[in-house]
Amino acid sequence: MSKKLTNSSGIPYFEHQDSQTVGARGPVLLQDFILQENLAHFVRERIPERIVHAKGTGAYGKFTVTHDITKYTRAKLFSKVGNTCRMFARFSTVGGEKGSADTARDPRGFALKFYTEDGNWDLVGNNTPVFFIKDAKKFPDFIHTQKRHPKTNLKSHTMMWDFWSLNPESLHQVLILMSDRGTPYGYRHMHGFGSHTFSMINDKNERIWVKFHLKTKQGIKNFTDAEATQMAGENPDFAQEDLCNAIENGDFPKWTMYIQVMTEEESREFKWNPFDITKVWPQSEFPLIEVGEMELNEIPKNYFAHVEQSTFSPSNLVDGISFSPDKMLQGRLFSYPDAHRYRVGVNAHQLEVNRCPFATHNYQRDGFMADSRDYEDAPNYHPNSFDEIKPDPSYKKFEEELDSNRVAHFDRNENDNDHYTQPGLLYTKAMNQEDRTNLVNNIIGHMKKIDGPKRDEIINRQLCHFFRANVEMGMRIVAGLQVKLDDGIMNHAK
Repeated sequence: MSKKLTNSSGIPYFEHQDSQTVGARGPVLLQDFILQENLAHFVRERIPERIVHAKGTGAYGKFTVTHDITKYTRAKLFSKVGNTCRMFARFSTVGGEKGSADTARDPRGFALKFYTEDGNWDLVGNNTPVFFIKDAKKFPDFIHTQKRHPKTNLKSHTMMWDFWSLNPESLHQVLILMSDRGTPYGYRHMHGFGSHTFSMINDKNERIWVKFHLKTKQGIKNFTDAEATQMAGENPDFAQEDLCNAIENGDFPKWTMYIQVMTEEESREFKWNPFDITKVWPQSEFPLIEVGEMELNEIPKNYFAHVEQSTFSPSNLVDGISFSPDKMLQGRLFSYPDAHRYRVGVNAHQLEVNRCPFATHNYQRDGFMADSRDYEDAPNYHPNSFDEIKPDPSYKKFEEELDSNRVAHFDRNENDNDHYTQPGLLYTKAMNQEDRTNLVNNIIGHMKKIDGPKRDEIINRQLCHFFRANVEMGMRIVAGLQVKLDDGIMNHAK
């Protein structure tokens, strides 16, 4: 049976191709409301682009608990082996616009939404275990350097390296970005990380610190710099196409979830600040503990409705999983939901992709695009005499004691400004010879594009960081850049 063509109010109409005019060639009439409706909707079909993570793709799937971690968390999802829940994942590049190439040298967003019986849990991370900065106060400045120059509207290698060289805490992430891990072969062949330190609380109200890892079961695969550049020209949507084709063909990508666990006592003895996102927890000291498996098996039927309007926030944590003093995490708890309220609207949580599939009870009402099916004519205030909504004391938050009651801007310990040991270990231990060569060549190629009157100053400042991480790496980069070192760098090299 054929369907009638209607307008947005369900009113059938016939003339969809031709505007109503006075005579065959006369002017268009204002009364052609179908023309008005179509044009008015068309020019409003875009919402503000994400400031970061604008270019991405997404898929639905399921998460299955495969190992018992109930001694660490009381989260209902992890209450028994075999538990499953539906989930949604969005992968993305970070700095580029929606039309940019999927293979650009950039970190990759790795955002997961778990639709659990205790509410939606969002794990919003990247494909790297660390980040460029450790304090959210620096985030706007950092992102400005990854975007376009205010005068030329071009990407600027000079801005990037100027910021990185002035912020040595970025070195760990810079080395990862400049390695072939900075150009992954699509989204299926990369690991994911919660990156931040989170906490878990068990049924005895005991807390441990935790980091989340998701290891690809497809195996790590990266583009070289030349391959990534070539693919950007041949197919700028390579990662989107690769994920869609794999799922449509039944080759469902999978990842294994692991956690690292650190006790309160271990956190006080750890060499570095365990809440510093520019540092990792060595797996030799804090081994990976297997948790479950994530499988993606369904491409959304409408990209805009599900992928573009999906919202993720690290503030969406279910009972049994909680925050930490990580400064970057604390900043994201505000900035992410605030961005969603601006970009999608105050009722973004009512959209299908963001909607909790289980019962929700609150007193938030109205605003743009409000949908009343959850509350209908129920009271919009609390307490009241009409509903039976009661706070459940079993969900009372963990009561913690703070280390200090002194308000200040300070680092945690003497190792907080050690920005070189871990990048040095990344270079010498985690990378093989081919990885190291590709890293050095990528850095040389990228830094050669630094220009302007401050070029030598920026290069020399960044070279100091490379030398402090590993002298051999620094010397190889110097040879490739063919620059004259200042005396301070030469003394360090010796």
